Parts: sequence; structure tokens; C-alpha cells
Amino acid sequence: MSVSELYSQYTRVWIPDPDEVWRSAELTKDYKEGDKSLQLRLEDDTILQYPVDVQSNQLPFLRNPDILVGENDLTALSYLHEPAVLHNLKVRFLESNHIYTYCGIVLVAINPYEQLPIYGQDVIYAYSGQNMGDMDPHIFAVAEEAYKQMARDEKNQSIIVSGESGAGKTVSAKYAMRYFATVGGSASDTNIEEKVLASSPIMEAIGNAKTTRNDNSSRFGKYIQIGFDKRYHIIGANMRTYLLEKSRVVFQADDERNYHIFYQLCAAASLPEFKELALTCAEDFFYTSQGGNTSIEGVDDAEDFEKTRQAFTLLGVRESHQISIFKIIASILHLGNLEIQSERDGDSCSISPQDEHLNNFCRLLGVEHSQMEHWLCHRKLVTTSETYVKTMTLQQVVNARDALAKHIYAQLFGWIVEHINMALHTALKQHSFIGVLDIYGFETFEVNSFEQFCINYANEKLQQQFNSHVFKLEQEEYMKEQIPWTLIDFYDNQPCIDLIEAKLGILDLLDEECKVPKGTDQNWAQKLYDRHSGSQHFQKPRMSNTAFIVVHFADKVEYLSDGFLEKNRDTVYEEQINILKASKFPLVADLFHDDKDSVPASSTSGKSSSSKINIRSSRPPLKASNKEHKKTVGHQFRTSLHLLMETLNATTPHYVRCIKPNDEKLPFHFDPKRAVQQLRACGVLETIRISAAGYPSRWAYHDFFNRYRVLVKKRELANTDKKAICKSVLESLIKDPDKFQFGRTKIFFRAGQVAYLEKLRADKFRAATIMIQKTVRGWLQRVKYRRLKRATLTLQRYCRGYLARRLAERLRRTRAAMVVQKQYRMRRARLAYQRIRRAAVVIQAFARGMFVRRIYHQVLREHKATVIQKHARGWMAHRRFQQLRGAAIVIQCAFRRLKAKQELKALKIEARSAEHLKRLNVGMENKVVQLQRRLDDQNKEFKMLSEKLLTVRSTHEVEVETLKKELAHYQQSQGGDSSLRLQEELESLRTELQRAHSERKILEDAHTREKDELRKRVADLEQENALLKDEKEQLNQILCQSKDEFAQNSVKENLLMKKELEEERSRYQNLVKEYSRLEQRYDNLRDEMTIIKQTPGHRRNPSNQSSLESDSNYPSISTSEVGDTEDALQQVEEIGLEKAALDMTVFLKLQKRVRELEQERKKLQAQLEKREQQDGKKVQEDQPKNDMDVDQDADLAYNSLKRQELESENKKLKNDLNELRKAMADQATQSNSTHISPDSYSLLLNQLKLANEELEVRKEEVLILRTQIVSADQRRLAGKSTEPNINARTSWPNSEKHVDQEDAIEAYHGVCQTNRLLEAQLQAQSREHEEEVEGLKAQVEALKEEMDKQQQTFCQTLLLSPEAQVEFGVQQEISRLTNENLDLKELVEKLEKNEKKLKKQLKIYMKKVQDLEAAQALAQSERKRHELNRQVTVQRKEKDFQGMLEYHKEDEALLIRNLVTDLKPQMLAGTVPCLPAYILYMCIRHADYINDDVKVHSLLTSTINGIKKVLKKLNDDFEMTSFWLANTCRLLHCLKQYSGDEGFMTQNTAKQNEHCLKNFDLTEYRQVLSDLSIQIYQQLIKIAEGVLQPMIVSAMLENESIQGLSGVKPTGYRKRSSSMADGDNSYCLEAIIRQMNSFHTVMCDQGLDPEIILQVFKQLFYMINAVTLNNLLLRKDVCSWSTGMQLRYNISQLEEWLRGRNLHQSGAVQIMEPLIQAAQLLQLKKKTPEDAEAICSLCTSLSTQQIVKILNLYTPLNEFEERVTVGFIRTIQAQLQERNDPQQLLLDFKHMFPVLFPFNPSSLTMDSIHIPACLNLEFLNEV
Repeated sequence: MSVSELYSQYTRVWIPDPDEVWRSAELTKDYKEGDKSLQLRLEDDTILQYPVDVQSNQLPFLRNPDILVGENDLTALSYLHEPAVLHNLKVRFLESNHIYTYCGIVLVAINPYEQLPIYGQDVIYAYSGQNMGDMDPHIFAVAEEAYKQMARDEKNQSIIVSGESGAGKTVSAKYAMRYFATVGGSASDTNIEEKVLASSPIMEAIGNAKTTRNDNSSRFGKYIQIGFDKRYHIIGANMRTYLLEKSRVVFQADDERNYHIFYQLCAAASLPEFKELALTCAEDFFYTSQGGNTSIEGVDDAEDFEKTRQAFTLLGVRESHQISIFKIIASILHLGNLEIQSERDGDSCSISPQDEHLNNFCRLLGVEHSQMEHWLCHRKLVTTSETYVKTMTLQQVVNARDALAKHIYAQLFGWIVEHINMALHTALKQHSFIGVLDIYGFETFEVNSFEQFCINYANEKLQQQFNSHVFKLEQEEYMKEQIPWTLIDFYDNQPCIDLIEAKLGILDLLDEECKVPKGTDQNWAQKLYDRHSGSQHFQKPRMSNTAFIVVHFADKVEYLSDGFLEKNRDTVYEEQINILKASKFPLVADLFHDDKDSVPASSTSGKSSSSKINIRSSRPPLKASNKEHKKTVGHQFRTSLHLLMETLNATTPHYVRCIKPNDEKLPFHFDPKRAVQQLRACGVLETIRISAAGYPSRWAYHDFFNRYRVLVKKRELANTDKKAICKSVLESLIKDPDKFQFGRTKIFFRAGQVAYLEKLRADKFRAATIMIQKTVRGWLQRVKYRRLKRATLTLQRYCRGYLARRLAERLRRTRAAMVVQKQYRMRRARLAYQRIRRAAVVIQAFARGMFVRRIYHQVLREHKATVIQKHARGWMAHRRFQQLRGAAIVIQCAFRRLKAKQELKALKIEARSAEHLKRLNVGMENKVVQLQRRLDDQNKEFKMLSEKLLTVRSTHEVEVETLKKELAHYQQSQGGDSSLRLQEELESLRTELQRAHSERKILEDAHTREKDELRKRVADLEQENALLKDEKEQLNQILCQSKDEFAQNSVKENLLMKKELEEERSRYQNLVKEYSRLEQRYDNLRDEMTIIKQTPGHRRNPSNQSSLESDSNYPSISTSEVGDTEDALQQVEEIGLEKAALDMTVFLKLQKRVRELEQERKKLQAQLEKREQQDGKKVQEDQPKNDMDVDQDADLAYNSLKRQELESENKKLKNDLNELRKAMADQATQSNSTHISPDSYSLLLNQLKLANEELEVRKEEVLILRTQIVSADQRRLAGKSTEPNINARTSWPNSEKHVDQEDAIEAYHGVCQTNRLLEAQLQAQSREHEEEVEGLKAQVEALKEEMDKQQQTFCQTLLLSPEAQVEFGVQQEISRLTNENLDLKELVEKLEKNEKKLKKQLKIYMKKVQDLEAAQALAQSERKRHELNRQVTVQRKEKDFQGMLEYHKEDEALLIRNLVTDLKPQMLAGTVPCLPAYILYMCIRHADYINDDVKVHSLLTSTINGIKKVLKKLNDDFEMTSFWLANTCRLLHCLKQYSGDEGFMTQNTAKQNEHCLKNFDLTEYRQVLSDLSIQIYQQLIKIAEGVLQPMIVSAMLENESIQGLSGVKPTGYRKRSSSMADGDNSYCLEAIIRQMNSFHTVMCDQGLDPEIILQVFKQLFYMINAVTLNNLLLRKDVCSWSTGMQLRYNISQLEEWLRGRNLHQSGAVQIMEPLIQAAQLLQLKKKTPEDAEAICSLCTSLSTQQIVKILNLYTPLNEFEERVTVGFIRTIQAQLQERNDPQQLLLDFKHMFPVLFPFNPSSLTMDSIHIPACLNLEFLNEV
């Protein structure tokens, strides 16, 4: 392309700017060659004329398209230059908050000065195993790449972290080490990875300090080698240190600090163990207070010191050594506070012997006070003939003191590093290592000294290695792709390095000057001027003769030569060192005895580590200048640097360049000037320059085709060869063939060509967009016109109809108005007439009423006068009565108040209940109604009294008027004669009138008072009513609130309980998982030990031992009776330890049971001793008798007799059992229940007791009869021989019968047997009698002891007070009742046990009787068959299969092998699912039937061990794992279903209830099988996740489910692993669905419970959700609108699959909700505040951090999309502030939900199961 095409109108360029370094502008006019200026418009719309140099034709840099801005890799930019790099870093850092960016092979890390949540364990696991280009840039990605290359290439690796102070080097190195410690954890239990991480706080404490640029600046360089074994587990580590800044110990600039350890020790000085250090605060010491501020904001020195001590302990540093270290550090502080006094002459000085700090210094180091005091102020001069002691000036003493302090600290630093290496050292062979180099970056200050010179020298060496490595990688890439290349010219800084380290170089001249006795810095500087003035890398400043300038690769640096010689010599007076060597503390003495002149303190660890690496230097080693003298610091540093470079050259390097964005340490603040300086210094721009010199942009053919497919013509798309299509397209689009090259797998472009292609692509899209817009706009206008036309017609139709309706309405209203007027006038006339008529009637009525009322009132007044008199007298009497009644009421009230107080206490308790309040409200309402009624009555009475008062007043007035009239009439008639009489009458009338007035006043006062009382009472009642109403409302509110609170609390408690249950289940299953892991680890270790210990010869195979050990893991079965103590212990276990501790009765019961067992043991011991004595006597007495009694005929007779008795007993038992069966059958038909009722059970027990009693009676009768028969025969025989007449006296009817000899012999033997039986009975009775006697004696003794105790207690109580006697008596009674209660409990428990035992015995007897009946029936049928004629044949009826399988004990191993170990799931295709589980249960049932607990224990244990063995062997076989999960669950269900527990038997049929276990309770084995099921489930999930996880990212995020929707952007140097066409690691969504179909089919075919299948897919969908979302949050390239569309489509496909498989109830869709919302977030509009509000309301399952991260990562794939602005993201953050989201960014994809195995009984019966012949189980017999 020509220049005019590139610099056309609207093209954006970069122009230099003094403030922002580079500034963006836009061309307003096309540029033509020869123009002297460019017409530019800046971003603030100002116009600028930018001059162009016509001769050099140097045009401004072009700006990349916005589509490329913000890329993960700077090499993906089309235009590679400084402004593009700076702008890309700035956009990523400020707008997206991304601190990491790739620049080819370099990771650029910008310090955010803020803690970011991107370094957790979840992020480590997310980056583990990923390719470097698959995820966003991160320090973990570099560490993973190094780890992967070490494992893949078997070559050592190095990570080189560099940058200036404050850029974050130490933190980056620390995170890289943490990654290796997490991913490559130690294979053994040494926890070496923890020790590696523990070295960081120690090294930071002793080697880091606060500077003006960094609060935690490393003041030394270190190289840490982490060693790995063949399996790539960490086995050890080693550390080398470089150039510790010793001058900081004695001097700090303003606002800087000394090393952290000094301040940490001062902060912990108040601890008791540090009292002897005599430390105070850091401000009190000279060496820690020179910088001013001794604290760092946000840093707690005391807390950091505790971490340092813990790290020392973890690394194995003993406590005594730690105290010694802290003493040495404290002594340095005291050394700095020495008060040195100058003498008058000025040539000498002294230190006071009473100096407190000197005393502390000598005491802490264990040296002599006088010698140290002397040699601090004097020095020794040694000549060939004499030795002089010379005094020193004040300045010399201060310098010597500072040199001693620096030397002590340097020696201690080296000792600590050496011991850290010893702790990290391992005896195992190291297979490979990864080195992490944390070294200082290029430094330039206002005053640069020896330290800066060494640092910049090291950076020159590292830059040279970096340049050569980058150049080599570029060449390898071209050669691999078969691209012709030419030699690229790159900056080689070998001349600068030669200037420093070559012969007669700067360092060599410095060493030579140090050897001169009176060498000075000025002389050395002059030698430099003379020697190197002609070098292009050396300059002399104009205004100085003591400084020199070195032109480094990054910048020119001016060094001041003052102090170079002193720092290079590192001189310490020998006399002071000798004093320290004589210290009484071993550690102090060792520090300086081990000080070898030939080896620096910082390189001791380097020597030990160098023996592990066999490296041959490419350059001959430099010879030492003089071996007889001590090597200088410069020489030591040069040697260690050469060793470091040899190590790095022998490894594969990985580069991390740390950038400091600003000097103010402001979070996310970017200073372009400082950033550019560091980019130039760290080599990032050099990498860009090398890349830009060749073909920086590289595209795979597949990615290029996908991106620029729109530029391909339609006829070219017919070609299937994508490489040919790409070639033809490029040749047609780019005419210059030098602008691109075709490689083997990639296309290489020159700088700017990708931008040109992007412009062509955008133009094509713009043209297509214009065409689409034109068509759509025309269609929209036509639709709008048609809509307007239809609307116009509709409006006209409606308007015409409206006008017609309005005319009709007007005519109708006119007619209606006439009718209304007529009716209105008629009504108005009628109303006037009615009004006049009503008025006349009213006037008449009032007139007539007035006359009648006058007459009535006159009569009424007369009547009321009499009534008033009557009532007045009655009122006075009534008042007297009320007074008396009031007094009585007062007395009653006092009494009732006394009673009420007593009831008040009970009512207060009752009043608190809600029911009482309700009743009280009801009573109050009734009371209010009654009071209202009473108030109405009072009002009525008040009205009546007021009417009476009015009548009295009117009557009184009438009487007065009549009297006046009579008086006047009388005066007229009588005249003045009777005036005296009239006056008297008048007086009398007046007195009566006054009396009437007084009575009236009294009545009025009483009425007023009563009225006031009524009003007051009414007011009180109203107030009380209001209060009651308020109280009622409050109570109702309280009740409602309490109900609501109770409901809410119950809901919360239920939720909490569910949550706690889930957490407990999760914890338990994690423990099961951990147990299985430890068991697996134990097996592995045992196998390894077996392999190690195998030697020629015979050894015992440990398989038996392991099987025995595995057997011990499971409980055994015992059918013996459990004692009271065991029951109590079981009770304790059931109720829990806390409740058991509170249950005092159980405790007392256990104590009592222990005492009883002790007594019983003693009693049994005594009986045993007696029994042994009796047996000894019987053996001596019965020995001659036994010889005579042994007779075979007697035994035969006895056996025949016994057989007859047994037959009779059997017949009796048969009859009894038949009766019992009938009773049981009748009872079963009546109750239809599965358990025997208490009545039937008591009936059975009674019948059993009666049968036993009758059997005993029959036995006794038989014995008595036989003895009588035998005695009668003996008397008869004796009578015949001696007395013939004896027969007449015998009473036996058969005595005269003849007795044969055989009968007599038989009778004789019967008598013998009878005698034996009688003798045995007699002995048993005697033993019982003796036991009874002994028991009575024991009781008597116990009663005696109890009486003694009671007597003692009685005597004690007599001495007590009466109250204490009563209390003591109550306590005694309580203890007695407690003991009786315990005895009754024991008795009840014993009876219950006996009842259970009898039940079991009865069941066993019934089974045995059934078997005996069957055997007898078989024998009888055989006898009858023999007796019958041979022609008759009787068919034997076969018994039904009972669902039990019998096997011999020796066939158990064969059973396990055929049914578990060697079984393949394919062998059981077409059979009943979970057939092995049913077979195992039938074998267990038979062992239970025969009551063989050993057999049950052995079978279950062997089965569990066999399943574990199979799953361990096939730990990646999903089908086998699913098969045994289904069978283990089915066996667990069978043990529950047939356990006899009613809770598990609700769905059983009657036939299934017959198959229940009878004798054993296998609850503990159910728990073991449940744990085994959990382990198998976890293994199943692990296998399924291992299969699905590699597919998820490719299928969900990268594969184009909707073709043509997504486009590929340039990826730069780091290529994504799945970007290759048709790669092996490329998956589509159909692959995941096929795999899940396979999983589902396998689990369904093998009969796995549906509930477990739902949980499996819920877990798998969670893993899909977590992995996809985590990758989305860590990858910028997939956060786009098209990816959101693809993702939403993929999720809908998964949801459709769930519905199709009927798995939507599993909750998998809800689990995918965060991913669904993330996809919607990518598709939503992101501009206005309304959009922000919609996003906040939609994304409820995403945390604030995740939402902001996705918005920051959002990247448009096309120019038509817009980026998310920073303001919009701030709006989102402001609206989401109230959320309490977790701080974790990523989801834990390893999280496993707790599995629940619901009980799922089977409908099959055991007798319906058929065993196929393919299982080879012929040795199993059906029962």
C-alpha cells in the first residue's frame, strides 16, 4: 500500500506530547507525498498543523483499529511501536483493571497498589493444566507454562522477575512460588512446600525495607531453586542471595526505614521473653529513626514479627537460636546509640564505661566490655618490625562503628540464609528444578553510588541474555515454519558489559585502586577518564571531576565516585572481629569463625546449590586479581553474577517485567512518562522492535479463513483446501509479496497488514450493512404507509358514524326535554298544594295540644308536689342506710383485698398466657356492655330526678303566687287590724320558705354531687374501657406478631436445620472421602514398602494380614445377652454425651451395676474355689465306682428308655404346637397384622409354661413308677428264695407273673439309672441349698453393714440442728427412693429382656419343631412306603423355594471371586438389575436363619473388601463403578427392607415380610455400606468429571454451534490450544450430549436408583457451569456478544436434553442459572442507566465482582459493537453496593454436593429370582 492510502482522511495517528508522551489525532485531509504538514484534529476537537520533515519523510505512527485495542498480547497489534504498546497497556490497566499483559514471551505486570482477588486457590486450580494462550495473562499462567515445560521437555526452567523498586517483583515471585507449592505439592509428609512459602516472611523481614518508592522493597537479589522429583513433586529448595544493601543498616534517607526486622523487634519488646534485650520504641534508636516516620500505614509490625517467628519455627530453627538471632539484632541497635565523646586534641575520643548501650551490646553478644570499649576507639597498625596502637578521630570511630554494625548484620543475614537452605535441603535425588529470580531492575537516582552501579551491571547481563533468547526464538519460529529470513539487527550491549567487567575495565580498575595503600576515589575516577574516554559507552560530566557517566541500554546514568573504594573494600577492623570471635555465645562466635575471605556472605548458599548443577561455562572464568588478599565486593558480585548467568543459560527462561504505574502509590493511576521509562529499561520495547523487524503478525490458516471469510469470493469457497483459499485471497488483496509469507501452518504478515485487512473487512461489512439498512428502511416505510392508510380509512368511518349518532341523539333529547318540562311543572304545583295543606293541619294540631297540656300540667303539678315530699323523706332515710352499708362495704373490701392479694400471684402467672388474655378480653367486653347498660340506667334516673325538680320548682312558685294573692285579698278584706297576725303568718311562711329553700339547696347539692360522681364514674369507666380496648388491641397485635414471629422462626429454623443437615451431610461425606483417600494412600504405601522389603527368600504374603486388618474395620455380630452395664452404655451412646452427662439416674445405675458386678465376681471366685475342692474330693471317691458302673448293656437300656420318653414328649409338644398354630392363625386372620398381639403372645407363653410344667411332672411320675416296679420285683425274687409266703402280703396285681431274666436285667439297669438320676437330683438340691445358705449369709452381712451405716448416720444426725436433721432425713429418703427406683428399673429391664429372649426362643423352637415335623413326616412316609405293596408308588411333594441360598464356609472365597472380583457387568445383560445384591442378601438371610453370626460377619466383610478391590483396580471405569454403586445401594435397601423395622416395611407384601431377618440386627453394617456407597458415588463423579472436563471449554465457548456467528481475533504470540482446525482437543456440544447419553444409559441399564441419577447429573451440570463460567471470567477473547449467543444456544440444548431424559427435576437448570445470566449479560445493551438497572435486576445469581469482571472483559469482535464504558461499570458498581456477595471471583468446580440415598424398596420377592449359569455358582443350594 502506498503512503497516500495509509494516511487518508479519518486515519488516526499518534503524535508526541510533552505531558502524555503520545497523543491521538485524526487526519482531516488526505496526505499527499511532498506535503510539508498534516491537517490533524485532536481528541478535544482542536485543529493542529503537524509539520513533516520532507527529507526524512518521517510520518507519525499509525494508530491500531479499536477492534485490536486492549488485546491480551501486544504482539497481536497490527502496528507495533511505542505509542501502541503504551496505549494498549493503559486501556487494559485503567478501563479493564487488567494488570497482566503478554508481550511475546514476556509477561508485563503493572502494580495496581491494591489487593485484587485473583490469587486464590480457585484461580490456581483454574490455570492448572491450561495452555498459556487459553487463559487471560497471569503470573500463574507463566508458572504453569514453566511447570509444564519442565515435565514435557525434562529441562530445567527459570522465571526471571525484574523491575524497579516498588514495581511488585517480590509479590510476583511469591505468587509464582505459591503456585508451584500448590500444584506440585510434596509427595511425602515433609510439607516442603509450606517450608518454601515460610521462607518468604523471614527474607522479607531481614532483607526488605521501606523506601520512598516502595513500602516493602527488596534490598537484595535472590534466586530460589525449587527441586522436583521424577513425579514432579516438590522435594526441596535452595536460595542464593546477591548484593545485600548493608549501608541501610546504618543510614536511611528521609521517609525511609531500616530493615523490617528492627521495627518488628521493637514492637515486640514488651513481651516477657524479650525483656533482656532492653529495647524500647524504634524512635529511641539512631539506626531506626533517621528516616523520620518509623511506621508504615496499614502494617502491624508486632503481627508481622509473630509471623516471622512462626516461619522460623516451621523451618526448624530452635527457640534458643531464635533468641540468639534477636539478641544480635538488638545489639546492633544498641551499638548505634553509643555516645562517643571527642577529646580536646580532636585526634582521639572515648566511650564512657557507664554507657548503658555499650553494656547492653557487650552483654547481648557475650563479649568483654573493656576490650570492646578500647578497640572501638583505637586501631592497630602492624609493620614489619613493630605493632602500633593508634587512636582514632571521632569520624573514624563512627565509621568503624558503622562498619562493624554492617558486618555483623551481613554475617547474620548469611547465617539465616544458610539455615533456610539447610531446612529446605533434601537427601532425595533431584530430577529437575524451577528457579525464580527476584532481582532488582535498572535504577537511576539523583545520586548514584556503588550499589546502583552493581545493580545496573547485573541488568546489562540479564538484558543481553534476554535479547539473545528473544532473537533465538524468532529464528526458531521462522525455521520451523520454513520462512526465509534475514539477519535481524538488534541492540547488543556487549561493549557496555566489556566496559564494566573486561580487563582494565571499571571493576578491574576499582580493585587495583583498592590495593593501593593510599588510593582515593578521585584517583580512581581520573584513571577511568584516562583509560575509557574514547569508549562510546563512557562519558565524563562537564562540571565534575569525581563523577562518570555510563551509557546503559536503558539510559545514561551518572555515578558519583565518592565511597566506591570504601564500599568495595568493605573494611572491618580485625581487632573488633577477634573480640566477637571470643564471644561466650556459640552462635556469635560461629558467625565470625566461619567468615572466609574467599567466599562472600551472600554466596555461601550459592556454593551448596551449585554442586547440583553440572554446567560448563561458555566463557573461561575470570582469574582472581590476587589470591593473597581478600576479594573485594565487586569481584564477589561479578563471580556470583557469572554463576547466575551460567545457571540461567542452562535453563529455559520465562520473563516477568514488573512496571510501576506511578510514584505516589495510588491505586489504578497511570503515569505515561514513568511507564515509558520502565518499558524502555526492561526490554519490552526491544522485544517489540525485534518482532516488528520481521513478521510480527501470525495467523493460523484455519483462524485466518474464519476471520476473513467475508473477503473470499463465492466461487473460491467451492474449494475445500483452506490453505489454497487463503493464498489466493491474500495474493489478490495485498499486491506486495514482501508483506506476507506462507509458512507450514501459519501466515506471517508485516506490520500494518492486519490493520489493512481489518479495514477491508470493515468496509465489506459496512457496504453490506448499508445495503441491509437501505432495504430494511424501504420496507419499514412501506409498512408505515400501509398502516397510515388503514388508519385513515378507519378514522373516516368512525367520524361519519359519530356525526350520525350525534344528530339522532339531539332529536331524542329535544323530545325528552318537552316531556320533562311537563312533568316538572305538574309536580311543582302539586308540591305547593301539599305544603299549604300540611301547614294548616300542623297549626290545628299545635293549638289543640296547647290547651290540653295546660290542663294536664296543672293536675301534674299537684300530684308531683306530694311525690316530692315522699321522695325527699325517703331519700334521707336512704342516705342513712347507704352510710351504714358503706361502712360494711369498707370492712368487706378490706377482707376481700386480703384475699385478692393471695389470688393475684396465681392470676399473674395465668395472665401471661395468651388464652387467659383472650378470656380476659371476653370478660372485659361483657363488663363494658354491663357498664354501658348501667350508664344508660343512671342517665334515665338523672332525667327523672331533673323532671321531679322542675315540678317542685313550678309547684313552689304557684304556691307563692297563690299565697301572695290570698295575702293581698286578705289585706283588702281585713284591713290593718290583723296586720300583726298577718306578719306572724308571713314570718312563718318565710321560715317555711327558707326551710324549703334549704331543702331545695340540699337536694340540688346532693343531685349535683351524685351527678358529678356519676360523670366521674362514667369517665373512669370510659377510660378503663379505652385502656382495655388498647390492651386488647396490643394483645391482639402481640398475638399476631407472636404468630408471625413463630411462623417466621419456624420457617427460619427449618431452613437452618436443612442447611445444617446439608452441611453435616457434606462434612460427613467429605470425611468419608478423606477416609477413602487415606485408605488408598495407606494401601499405596504398604505396596511400596512391600516392594522395598522384597528380598530373595521366603516371606510371608501380607495379603492375609491386610484382609485381617480390613476385617477389623467392621463390627462383629453377637447374639449373646447384653448386660445392664452394656445397656447403660448403649443408652449413653444413643442419647448423646451431653444428655447422658445430665442423666443422673444412668450414672447412679452404672455405679451400682459396677458394685454389683464386683460383688458377683468375688462370689463367683469363692464358688469356683469351693467347686474345685469338691471336684477334687469327688474324683478321689468316685474313681472306684466308675469302673464298676460302666456297662454297655446299661447304656443301651438307658438310651432306649430315653428314646421312649422323648417320643412321648414329642407327641405332647406336637399337640401343643398344633394348638399354638391354630391360635396364631385365628389371631392373624382377626388382626391382619404382621406382629403378634400381646394377648396371643401371653397365650403362647402360658401354654409353653404349662407344657414345660406338665413335662416335668410326667418325668417325675415315670421315675417314681419305675422305681416302684423295680423294688417290687426285687422283693418278689427275695420272697421266693427265702420266704415263700411273702406273695400273700404283696399288693401288686402283677407280682405273681413270671419275670424273664432279660426283663429283670432291664429292670435292674432301670433301677441303676433311677438311682443315678435321684443322686444327681439330690446333689443339685444340696448345691441349691448351699447356695441359698450362702446367699442368706451374704444378705445378713449386707443388712449388718447397712445397720452399721444407719447407726452412724443416726449418731451424726443427733449432733445436728433440727433443721439440718430434717434436711438430712429428706436427703436420705430421696437417696433411698432413688435406689428403689433404680432397682425397679432394673427389674423392668430384666423382664423386658427375658421377654425378648423368650420371644426369640419361641421362634427358634417353632422353626425346630417345623423341621422336626417335616423330618418325621418324611420318615413316616418312608416307613409306610416300605410297608405297602411294591405296586403302589407315592409321589413326594417338593417344598417351595424360601428365598435363601446355602453355601459352605470353604466356598466363601469362590463366591466372592465369581460374584464380585471377576464379575463383568456384560455377563448380567438381560437379567434382573442388581442381581449380585439379591444373591448376597439371600446368602446373608440363610446365615441369619441358621443363627451363624460369624458367617454373616465374614460374608459382609469379604464382600465390602472385594468391592473396594475391584474399584481400586478399575478406578477409571465408569461402567464398573456405576454397576457396583447400583448393587451396593440395592444391598443397602435390602438390609433395610428386610430388617424387621416397621419404618422400612410399609410397602412390603406378606410374602416379602416372610423374608425378613430373624436373629441379627445389621444396623452397623448398613452404616458401613452407606459409607461405601458414598465413596463409590464420589469415584463415579470423579470419573465422569474427568471425561467431561476436557470437552467443556471447547464445546461450550469455542465451538461454533451457530455457524458464522463468531469471528476470530488476532491472538499474537500466545496461540489458543483449540484454535487449530480439526484438532484432537476440539469438541462440540454434541460430544458432551453423547457422553451424557452414554452415562445415563449405563446407569439406567444397571438399575441405579433414579434419585441418585438425578443427583449425578446435578453434580455434572454444576461442574459444566463452574468450568464454563470460570473460563469466561478468565478469558477476554470469549467475552463478546456472539459468545453470549452461542452460550445461550448451548444451554438451551442442554435444557432440552434434560427434559427429553426426564431429568429436569434434578435442579440442574437452577444450577446453571449463573451461566445463563452471564450469557444474557453478554447480550444485553450496556449504555444507559436503565440498562444498568436491568442488568442489576437480572443478574441475581452472579456476584458483583463477577458482573464487573465480565463487563471489564467484554470485547467487541466487530467495529459495529461498542465497548463498555468505565462510567457504565461505575454505575453498576454503585447500584450493587448493597449486595453482600462473597469475595470469591471463581466458582469452586471441585465442590461436590452431599449425596442422599433415599430408601427405595424392591417389589421382587427373593424366591422369584433366578441365578443364571454364567455366574458359576453351582455350589449355592436353594433352601
